[in-house]
Amino acid sequence: MKLSRRTLLTATATAAASAGPAQAAPAGGRRLRTGFERLAASGYALLSGRRVGIVTNPTGVTRDVRHVVDVMHADERVDLIAVFGPEHGFRGTAQAGGSEGRYEDPATGLPVYDTYLKSGRPLADVFTASGVDTVVFDVQDVGARFYTYIWTLYDCMEAAQLAGKRFVVLDRPNPVTGRAALGPVLHKEFATFVGRQPVSQAHGMTVAELARLFNGEFLTAPVPLETVTMSGWRRSEFYDASGLPWVPPSPNMPTPDTALVYAGTCLFEGTNLSEGRGTTRPFELLGAEGVDGRWAAGANALGLPGVRFREAYFSPTFSKFQGKTVGGVQIHVHDRTVFDPVRTGIALLVTARKAWSGFAWRPDHWIDRLTGSTRVRTMIDAGAGTDEVVADWQTELAAFRRVRERYLLYR
Repeated sequence: MKLSRRTLLTATATAAASAGPAQAAPAGGRRLRTGFERLAASGYALLSGRRVGIVTNPTGVTRDVRHVVDVMHADERVDLIAVFGPEHGFRGTAQAGGSEGRYEDPATGLPVYDTYLKSGRPLADVFTASGVDTVVFDVQDVGARFYTYIWTLYDCMEAAQLAGKRFVVLDRPNPVTGRAALGPVLHKEFATFVGRQPVSQAHGMTVAELARLFNGEFLTAPVPLETVTMSGWRRSEFYDASGLPWVPPSPNMPTPDTALVYAGTCLFEGTNLSEGRGTTRPFELLGAEGVDGRWAAGANALGLPGVRFREAYFSPTFSKFQGKTVGGVQIHVHDRTVFDPVRTGIALLVTARKAWSGFAWRPDHWIDRLTGSTRVRTMIDAGAGTDEVVADWQTELAAFRRVRERYLLYR
């Protein structure tokens, strides 16, 4: 078994971090402590004597919303010499599909290197040029395979191995829980930056667990990996139980409610309908010119658990249908404990195709990259219903769940 051939070290710090005013604690008096909090509480023991670079973005904050780069830069116990920015950039100013490039951070004077769309040897060369010997990762994920930060994690792990660097992952919660893996599993021939490896559409893992999975199953050679786990997190908990501040991980992920639906409604990026970019409720508002109330009625008639659909009209300020009034639906999750975002996304594709004669896939079949194969697109085109489409991926999903189980860190 691959797990026995991997050196997977989990760093555990036992002292509590003192990082500002108290926030709401999880139920039962527990207080969640992030990987960074536990690292800081240990006096940064894992980083002692190391030349450190960190992959992070605006989500890398303490519970009193100081950025971890600012905190570590001011602490003489850490030799922080470089920052690496993912998609949207270190300070988060770039829109989807963009980054901030190479620059000096005005707040700290540290060099900021761009990792976006870099992988393999070119990214390894960036790590080498930076002079670091240890790469730290601290980014808030949202739980969906096609959210690119987990593939920045993967690419950085691979590049760190090539460059002979240590890799440390500081864990944060999966905001939509870690209860289950859901949805289709990527087929390798459809690998892109929105999915490098065979992972389910909603993976139900934290970034530290994913790092262990990547090291144990997918990397050609493992990187020297250390994971600083959270304390006080349970797999069944949503983000609002964490007591942590929410910082939008990207410009179109404004709230935890967005993350809740994103693993399903992001599929509309693969269609000619708006996925709500350019509105205040991206991925919760969906629509197009010519869509009317029949779509919401058809979706509500399915009786999907935990969710209802409102006939909605909106005018995006950018992206698809910019400045035009479009009709569609707003998703209202009323019971998130039974809500299935992937099944809901498929149901909305099926009902949109029936309710609107103008429905079309993007000409580049981007939907196949998002779902991980041609199956969802071709089945819906053939007239398959929601249950039939969902049933099609269950065997592959069950296999992924068995692999996933070996790398989970929390119960």
